[in-house]
Amino acid sequence: MAALNIKKGSSSHSAYDLRDFHSQAERSHTLALIVDNEAGVLARVIGLFSGRGYNIDSLTVAETDHKGHRSRITIVTRGTEAVIEQIKAQLGRIVPVHEVHDLTVESAAVERELALFKVVGGGDKRVEALRLADIFRANVVDSTLESFVFEITGTSEKIDAFAELMRPLGLADVARTGVAALSRGA
Repeated sequence: MAALNIKKGSSSHSAYDLRDFHSQAERSHTLALIVDNEAGVLARVIGLFSGRGYNIDSLTVAETDHKGHRSRITIVTRGTEAVIEQIKAQLGRIVPVHEVHDLTVESAAVERELALFKVVGGGDKRVEALRLADIFRANVVDSTLESFVFEITGTSEKIDAFAELMRPLGLADVARTGVAALSRGA
């Protein structure tokens, strides 16, 4: 792989360098890991990311096989293709990791996130918050005379859009689960 090599003060570089530069754009990837459900596994996985300066945008963990004592870790991270390949290779070398899948490139995947939003306000803002919640198919899971707690599921983009619309209406608090994802099909 060629590195982009531009000398200070130089305004020209080869077409090869341009192709390489554009191919190195960072992209979000959803990684699914099957691991042993034992103490320290999550710390080792997270340590790999923090030790190498990789960021985690979203992280979910739950036991999925009680008899086999296996858990699924879903991680959303960003990086160039080379960085993502390096992350996958390093994750695969951690002993209690049994499978590493990049759902972004392996196949079509279904991704969902759950979020709770507390919106405080009255009058027209309260009515508008209810109207928008209906449009976004958010459920009211708690209500007082001064506030609502909405529950919403969907893509991270849908959750972000709902948050932006609720902010001027009195958004007071948000709790998000992080992305849960599965590949589609067989």
